[in-house]
Amino acid sequence: MPVSSQQFADNTLPLAPRTVLRRLEWQVQHAVSTALSGNYRSVFRGKGMEFDQVVKYQWGDDMRDIDWNVTARLGEPYRKKFIEERELSIIFVFEDTPALQFGSGTRSKRDVLLEVAGLLMLLGATHRDRIGLFYSSPQHNWFQRPQSGRKSALRTAARLLGQPAPALDREPESDMPWRMIRRAATNGSVILWFGAFLPGVIPVGWRALQQRCQTIGVRADDAWDSALPENTRLSTYDPIAGRIVNLDTTSRATRSSHAQWKKWRESWFEKLFPLVDARLKIDSEADTLEALVHHFQQHQAGGRW
Repeated sequence: MPVSSQQFADNTLPLAPRTVLRRLEWQVQHAVSTALSGNYRSVFRGKGMEFDQVVKYQWGDDMRDIDWNVTARLGEPYRKKFIEERELSIIFVFEDTPALQFGSGTRSKRDVLLEVAGLLMLLGATHRDRIGLFYSSPQHNWFQRPQSGRKSALRTAARLLGQPAPALDREPESDMPWRMIRRAATNGSVILWFGAFLPGVIPVGWRALQQRCQTIGVRADDAWDSALPENTRLSTYDPIAGRIVNLDTTSRATRSSHAQWKKWRESWFEKLFPLVDARLKIDSEADTLEALVHHFQQHQAGGRW
């Protein structure tokens, strides 16, 4: 789906839930002064623009930086060390599909991902990073070029939070503008892809994009993704199929099918993001900020877990 030049130029502050933004900004300010201090940059580091030297590979280093020629010559792993930019370009890719509107508890997956995106945008602004956004839904796409500054981050977050949820009676998938995303992502950028990540086809040029950018997948997990409620017969709306479905969790076939789907879903997420620390999963019923703090601290402690 094409993105018009008018959409590129539209920088006006939209009518959005300002109270939500104020709450998120307060949470970020509190977290930066406490739990997140020192951990943010270790997670969203990008890839340096300038080569520095070759050093021995150590546990927790990024395997993508291994210099295979030097490794083969010396018989032990070495990696390339880069001088990193202090100011990063962080591009948020929000794939807003009907699948995100499911929620067995108090929040839908969409609610969770919008909150995570808002928190990370404001957190990036406190570190003077440039924040950009690709928004894609079955109805339309638009792009906000990466810009630095608190006001710009607030404007981008407000515009995202103000987006209406896609209609459930339309196409279940969005037409992701990956060619445009590849052009917009400069070398060393951080790309945060928010979505349902239903198994499909790897985007054209995705692996090449991962070689020159740091890519992280952000997914919300509902309790039903892990396990269906036991011994229950119920009817629920399937936003992907676009209809009411009847579930009988007493059925062995139903539970077996769910187990297979769970493995299929997880395998696809791992295929898109092979590095463990590039997969950020948020429990829909968990405290969003605490989940982010946990992710940052785990990365700081060992890089991969």
